[in-house]
Amino acid sequence: MYRSIEDFIADWEAESEGTIKIFTALTDELLANTIHEHVRPLGRLAWHLTQTITEMGKRAGLFADDELEDKAIPQHSTDILESYKQYSVLLSRAVRLKWTDSSLADQVDMYGEQWEKGKVLRVLVSHQTHHRGQMTVIMRILGLPVPGLYGPSKEEWAEFGMTAPE
Repeated sequence: MYRSIEDFIADWEAESEGTIKIFTALTDELLANTIHEHVRPLGRLAWHLTQTITEMGKRAGLFADDELEDKAIPQHSTDILESYKQYSVLLSRAVRLKWTDSSLADQVDMYGEQWEKGKVLRVLVSHQTHHRGQMTVIMRILGLPVPGLYGPSKEEWAEFGMTAPE
């Protein structure tokens, strides 16, 4: 759970950069590809991450409206990317403007439970990381290059002229 707005902002901005790297690697042709009946397509996962910003933001009182709630998955990966960038920045701004370090212990109704605001922020980061990990596996299966997030990916090791550690 976050106890400092600036700690969250630092993490959110770093993690958003990773999400942007993943979204940038997506192609329009592969957005709807399904690798298994129980696995969401890349486009659905990317849009879910984007929509979650406004969904949780509204539930937590950061946004007046959930502007993405009823919007269909965009057909173009660049549209998803641009929406993600826009709402990621809006989330950071809203947290800075509406919440304080001391208010992070305040509780809000989230999905029928009472969560501390600091937990809302932690879940936003963790949720994004979770689905981004799913996306990298799907990307690898579909033959897309996977960008490194916490170190070089297999493709990036190859660009360095090195073999990725096993």
